[in-house]
Amino acid sequence: MIKYGLDRITELKFQSFQPVIERRDDQWVDIVLRFELSPAAEAPSDLIDFTALVICTLDGAIAQMIPQDEGCDCEYQFTVGEKEQITAIIMQPDIQAEIQKQSSL
Repeated sequence: MIKYGLDRITELKFQSFQPVIERRDDQWVDIVLRFELSPAAEAPSDLIDFTALVICTLDGAIAQMIPQDEGCDCEYQFTVGEKEQITAIIMQPDIQAEIQKQSSL
């Protein structure tokens, strides 16, 4: 995680994800990810309810990844490694199938 305005970077390792997938409109599908961190990783102490909003196109391509705290944008951004972990989850066949299902609603 990278906090805006600070030079300190921490790399979170995600152990598991719990996605909630919902079609927003005729262009976007929103995925809210709840994380379980690996035992060695520790979320920043100033986050209360840490999640990520992943915005995808209707065909499953990722447009944006936004760290959130209590459902709102927060002062953090994901590192390259964290984005790679999230991308790997979103690209899994079962997640892509659910995006396609939401896209057809």
